Amino acid sequence: MQTDHFTKDVIRTVNKTLEPNEHITNAALGLTGEAGEVAEIVKKAMFQGHSLNRDKIAEELGDVMFYVAYMADTIGMTLDQIMSQNVTKRRNRYPDGFSVQKSVNRG
Repeated sequence: MQTDHFTKDVIRTVNKTLEPNEHITNAALGLTGEAGEVAEIVKKAMFQGHSLNRDKIAEELGDVMFYVAYMADTIGMTLDQIMSQNVTKRRNRYPDGFSVQKSVNRG
């Protein structure tokens, strides 16, 4: 699926009655909530004897992506722009790939 198609479908399903700042708050809280659900699945598998449910993780990651696309649109950016900025940041930080030394000494 193309990122622009995904974002259009996300925006189709958001609450249109919210004010701009409410959209930002809704997206931010939704994103943290869904990321927390991913963490909860991993926590239960690591420390509470549950099996790691990869299908449930994938489902929750879809919800994370929903809120990422929602927030990007809310701040006037596309997912492609967000991803491109992230690639640039990581290439600057780790030009030869990850290294512990560069991770520790980022300044």
